[in-house]
Amino acid sequence: MNRRMLEKDDEATGDEVEVRREDQDRINKFSSLHQRQLLLDEDLKAKNKEKEELDDVTMELELADEDENVPYKIGDSFFHVPLSQAQEMLASSTTRVEEEVSELEDKIGSIKEEMQQLKVQLYARFGKSINLET
Repeated sequence: MNRRMLEKDDEATGDEVEVRREDQDRINKFSSLHQRQLLLDEDLKAKNKEKEELDDVTMELELADEDENVPYKIGDSFFHVPLSQAQEMLASSTTRVEEEVSELEDKIGSIKEEMQQLKVQLYARFGKSINLET
């Protein structure tokens, strides 16, 4: 983060803009959207990691023997299931995680759009007096 001292010209502008109620509401909404985006980014990161792990397991199961039972984790327990059943359950889990990733990406995209609109409004009103960079 770059911090700098205000130059004399910037400091002495005296162009303080009064903060109206609707401006404060926009600032508060921007802040809450930013916090929500951070939480969704963490969830997205976790889901992408889960997807990678499922892909790794899928590759490992391709090398397994067809006649073997393989351990499959459901909740906190492992169950020994036939390889074909494990692959089917893994495929459905992968599909579910991919849908969740897509849903999270859509939510983050809509939040970013709304934040951008708020930025435009707030920068138009306050100019250099406000910093909304995230």
